[in-house]
Amino acid sequence: MWPSFRQKLREAPGARLALILALLCLTIASPNRARAQAEGPAIASPSAILVDYESGTVLFERNADAPMAPASLNNLMTMEVVFHEIVEGRLTPDHEFKVSEYAWRRGGAPSGNTAMFAALNSNVKVSDLMRGVIVQSGNDAAIVLAEGIAGNELAFANKMNDEAKRLGLTGSTFRNPGGLPDPDQKVTARDMANLTSHLIRDYPQFYPIFGEAEFTWNKIRQSNRNPLLGMSLGADGLKTGFLKDVGYHLVGSAVSNGQRLIVVVMGSKSDKERAEDARKLLEWGFRSFEQKLLFDAGQIVGEATLYGGTRGGAPLTGKGPIHLLVPRSGNERISAKIQYEGPIRAPVTKGAELAHLRVFRGEQVALDVPLVAAEDVPQGPLWRRAMDGAYELVVGLARQGYAKLKGS
Repeated sequence: MWPSFRQKLREAPGARLALILALLCLTIASPNRARAQAEGPAIASPSAILVDYESGTVLFERNADAPMAPASLNNLMTMEVVFHEIVEGRLTPDHEFKVSEYAWRRGGAPSGNTAMFAALNSNVKVSDLMRGVIVQSGNDAAIVLAEGIAGNELAFANKMNDEAKRLGLTGSTFRNPGGLPDPDQKVTARDMANLTSHLIRDYPQFYPIFGEAEFTWNKIRQSNRNPLLGMSLGADGLKTGFLKDVGYHLVGSAVSNGQRLIVVVMGSKSDKERAEDARKLLEWGFRSFEQKLLFDAGQIVGEATLYGGTRGGAPLTGKGPIHLLVPRSGNERISAKIQYEGPIRAPVTKGAELAHLRVFRGEQVALDVPLVAAEDVPQGPLWRRAMDGAYELVVGLARQGYAKLKGS
């Protein structure tokens, strides 16, 4: 019988040495240059974020958690739901949905909004509706997909919110598939960057659609509105959005020399401003940073304290190689912690996710990756479990006493 202990966020002992040794290679003597790089380029957009796709390192952010009306950026979550339905086998790209009068009037030609111009009562393949949403920002296409998958916009919005919760997009709420104005519909730049990373990683078969230059439907040819696609930056997709009361948004991704960056700018004053800000961020990111290997696949990063096992700790490793983007020149203040909810009880199975490695650039979290058990740690004998339990009880009481003294 295990004693009952309160789970607390803990820092892994013995992890600092391994982290310091790994991070020593990141220091380059040029502090003035480092400060300039940390500040990033001068942009006008009120909300923005630049993220390295491979490592998840945040290279630049400004008000990245500020909620804003998404406009057509909603289409990214709409496509997440559609792609997920296809991957799960509940839908196929060749399946056809009928264009209802509601979809036609609310999102089609009569609405005055951006549209695919699908004909009333026509049947349209899912693959064409996907392009109608992604390339043309068609509100009619988004509504047709929503009705076909969930019955109506509200039910589909519930699916969007369920997906957002599953993906950890805590700052975003969805109310319709196309991004039409709704006071309760908000997204953040950080959530859009994280959603983009997921779309690229989990749906490689569909991601190229985001980079298609144009799409013709009902004899109406429309060009992709993403300005990055024509800038020779290596941009290969994603989405723009606009609402009069909020401004211009853009989510983009580009690859240069094998390195992929994700950029989000929101609330720009004009389409020119959003394009210029996104371009500045991407060029700065590619120019100013390089990828460093922190830990090889299988390399021990640290150890999480374990009780009741054959040993007192569980060795931790990444799920693969762990990389961090660092300035090409500079000596930034980089620190790291291994954190986990403890105490961790034996037995522990190899590959079980136990902790997170968090690397900080100053006060900013630059990297947050899960760590897993590098090996099995069986349950120890009864005497070992009793000793560990007693030790944990004493330590827990000491912590409580210290907390009371500190609060008095």
